[in-house]
Amino acid sequence: MEIKHISHFQDDSGLKSFGLTPDNEEILSFELSNKKGMKVQLINYGATVTSIKIPVVEKLVDVVLGFDTLESYIGSYNLPSAPYFGTTVGRYAGRINKGIFTLNGKEFQLPGNNNGNALHGGNEGFGKKTWTVSEFTSGENPSITFSLLSENLDQNYPGALQVYLKYTLTEANELKLEYKATTTEDTVINLTHHSYFNLNGHGSTVLDQEMSIASDKFLETNSENIPTGKFTPVSGHDFDFRNPKNCPASIDNSFVIEPSDDVVATLYSPKTKLKMSVYTDQPSVHIYVGGNCFDTLKGKENADYHPSSGICFETQNFPDAPNHAHFPNSILKKGEEYNQTTVYKFENVI
Repeated sequence: MEIKHISHFQDDSGLKSFGLTPDNEEILSFELSNKKGMKVQLINYGATVTSIKIPVVEKLVDVVLGFDTLESYIGSYNLPSAPYFGTTVGRYAGRINKGIFTLNGKEFQLPGNNNGNALHGGNEGFGKKTWTVSEFTSGENPSITFSLLSENLDQNYPGALQVYLKYTLTEANELKLEYKATTTEDTVINLTHHSYFNLNGHGSTVLDQEMSIASDKFLETNSENIPTGKFTPVSGHDFDFRNPKNCPASIDNSFVIEPSDDVVATLYSPKTKLKMSVYTDQPSVHIYVGGNCFDTLKGKENADYHPSSGICFETQNFPDAPNHAHFPNSILKKGEEYNQTTVYKFENVI
């Protein structure tokens, strides 16, 4: 699969080299900017968001965690538990019990990269792949489209999966993600975005920020965070976020979302007066705070990341859905198209 070099782009004002992979592939960094001064930077390693900068009182606040170098992104996968900063997760986001699922009467065994379970696509998930840049547009509502061909039996998943992910920065300060995928054989799929957000700026804590989730139940899980198939009502529970309250110090749970055009989750910083609203057509949003930073992880601009440095809003299907008949469909059939849309909208609330 070829990677386009800078010379192949007609308008190269918004891109620069981000480094070389161990295989000597050039990784590029792209910038999308709108008329309001919001700027989003992305790299084609993992189709990853490395920076989201939003104007707040005449300065730009970077609201996602990340690294300054390609070496740090690549090296983060060698940590005891990879943080997946800003990356695209696939083929299957979340955990699959024992890495096993059955499709069309055939059992598939995936790599067990998380206590014997399959997590976030396996040892070589989409976040570790070099994506091709299919399109890059500037001007009003600038966008970039990344594409990836995941070969048949990549990480033991059936079918060659062709994925397209289009990021658009709208003039309304929305980062819109549109996923499409087709397969040569029936397969399972669950794609998500894994930015850690912090509306105070990536070098602080999220514990003083307020979160809401439009959900009245979340997936019950066992001690290994595998869904049991049951649901836990939020009523009377610490994880009732139907009304805004401060982010918890530790959470790793999938909240059930009813399909609608309404906001499914929000994050608000009283300090910067920034608010993020999340929209999605997916059946759940997985909220994650409290790990994978080990109190020693050095981030962008020499920041020291810690477990409460960021919060993830992973819009997706349910983890382990292939093994639960009553969970939403996770099978993509040959000849059909997977589509998903997620929007992160940023506002200054006076």
